Amino acid sequence: MLGRRRKPRVETERMTLRLPMHSDYRDWALLREESRDFLMPWEPAWTSDHLSRKAFTNRVYWSARAEAAGTALPFFLIRRQDARVLGAITLDSVRRGPAQAGTLGYWVGERYARQGYMREAIRAVVHYAFTALDLSRIEAACLPENMASRGVLEKSGFKYEGVAQAYLQINGRWRNHVLYSNLRADRRGRTDAG
Repeated sequence: MLGRRRKPRVETERMTLRLPMHSDYRDWALLREESRDFLMPWEPAWTSDHLSRKAFTNRVYWSARAEAAGTALPFFLIRRQDARVLGAITLDSVRRGPAQAGTLGYWVGERYARQGYMREAIRAVVHYAFTALDLSRIEAACLPENMASRGVLEKSGFKYEGVAQAYLQINGRWRNHVLYSNLRADRRGRTDAG
């Protein structure tokens, strides 16, 4: 059919990374609710309707529009063995022209943490960004004390670049973040994290 294009889909060893669908709501809401205490210290404050079907529907529509516009690639992590939502990874703020860059954000449900799923997803999205999207630079940021996030970035080939003051509002407060990047043609060698 004219006007129809294939939605992006990335396969990893254990997962399919794809755009969220309306049918994901129940899995997503349950995982977010049961992981609330695990996720809230690292995320922007949740709105009162964060887990509502309406908020999720808006998320699905935003994901489709952002992907179609080329400004973001918002993927859910879907485990192939049972089609469960494990978390999400988004390549956002895609900038073209001389920048050819994007910013990576992600979360994983508490019961799936520390099992290598996010490292698998990050590596796959970075590869996709460098090859299919022809980006040159992927950036990521996390709270300095979030050692799990820092570790997964470093194990995924990201290098420490510095600190951004009052970078994002996390859980209602402006917080400094450590900055990392992964470059398509990286010749920097290992850097020491700050």
